[in-house]
Amino acid sequence: MNIYENCNLCPRRCGINRHEKKGFCGAGAEILSAKATLHQWEEPCISYRNGAGTVFFSGCNLHCCYCQNNKISNEFFGKALTYRQLAEVFLKLRDKGADNIELVTPTHFVPDIIKALDVVKHRLEIPVIYNTGGYELTETIRMLKGYIDVYMPDIKYFSPEVSARYSKAPDYFEYASRAVIEMTKQTGKNIFNEKGGLIKGVLIRHLVLPSQRHDSMKIMEWIAENVPDVLVSIMNQYTPFDFIDEKYSEIKRCLTKMEYNSVVRYAENLGINGYTQQSSAVGEQYVPDFDLSGL
Repeated sequence: MNIYENCNLCPRRCGINRHEKKGFCGAGAEILSAKATLHQWEEPCISYRNGAGTVFFSGCNLHCCYCQNNKISNEFFGKALTYRQLAEVFLKLRDKGADNIELVTPTHFVPDIIKALDVVKHRLEIPVIYNTGGYELTETIRMLKGYIDVYMPDIKYFSPEVSARYSKAPDYFEYASRAVIEMTKQTGKNIFNEKGGLIKGVLIRHLVLPSQRHDSMKIMEWIAENVPDVLVSIMNQYTPFDFIDEKYSEIKRCLTKMEYNSVVRYAENLGINGYTQQSSAVGEQYVPDFDLSGL
């Protein structure tokens, strides 16, 4: 049976026929993408030469109320592609000198991504990266074994109350933590090439939110105890966009230096390795221009 006919790819487990209507993620049965480009501003081990070959997929299984990619995650802007067209996009990025192929928010299109990689994976000769919001089923991650070289999941929340408030997913950490463990089992310890590029492994991202530094610290504790060998990118780029509803007043402001630095110091004291971010990375100018280019 076609997976899209009874879709249970993510923890939402909609069970709907995506050929007939859209799931919680906003996706039907067609791949939808908003941009394919060389992304110069990812972590140094991801964009280390010419940039990551980034493919932005439209729709999302979280719909965070503060999402910086709101145009594609919540408004579903994008262009329909077949899996063969997606495979050609991968090759075009390779030919431009992409350091890797980076799949951004790909969960709801995993079956077609696998089909596309079946066509071209043997010709890419660069790593494939799975950049996800972290709300994943381990069953879906297991489908990707042998296709994905580097997993780059978010761990956004520890508290069920926080994840319920901002992403309507009270079970977020339960699923994200299991998925990360499965990812590390697949990839093993991180492997880098001679230029410092990550070619095998796991890099966890965490965006520190206003008023939630203690939740962030709980995440750091879990990482240190359960997956101490991964890289961690602690992000300082939270931007309080105008579209954020007034009922979330506590996050309609920028992160303070104290909030961010306290999480960074805590992670350092736990022995966590990875990346931090300057406050200059904050602002709407850092949101990609989703213009369908490269598709």
